[in-house]
Amino acid sequence: MPAALNLALDPGVAFGTGSHPTTRLCLQWLRATVTPHASVLDYGCGSGILAIAAAKLGAGDVAGTDIDPQALDAAADNARANGTAVAFAAPDAIRGGTFDLVVANILTNPLRMLAPALAARVRPGGRLALAGLLDAQAPLVADAYARWFTIAPWRSADGWTLLAGVRTPDASS
Repeated sequence: MPAALNLALDPGVAFGTGSHPTTRLCLQWLRATVTPHASVLDYGCGSGILAIAAAKLGAGDVAGTDIDPQALDAAADNARANGTAVAFAAPDAIRGGTFDLVVANILTNPLRMLAPALAARVRPGGRLALAGLLDAQAPLVADAYARWFTIAPWRSADGWTLLAGVRTPDASS
């Protein structure tokens, strides 16, 4: 694995330049978690930074989704600029099935509302990372995912927390 990961990014109007603590936490989690050929979903992909980083770290099947069409355009442009094969699509058009790793760097309330949908995208034994949470908000989000995951704070930076979880094999969708 390379000592440094260099990415060319033009976020346009999308979130995700790598400078925010939540993005840095997600990048650190991906570096620690991505294994060769793993399948990865970046939910709320913004500029595509997390999906592109996962591909550069050796993930095989990488997808990103966002509700903002401009973010999807920027993400696809950024993937091409970085020579990575990442499939970007709207949530209702992203490929079906589950992923080994799902990362979502969005806000507390959307993360809580999306818990069933995100849980359904993580294979049993797969891993989940949730960011965009102030330290004090992390317990609320962890509670929303406890039905499906063994989940806990993974790391914090500058008042922000990344929650990481493993999907329990017997969790119902």
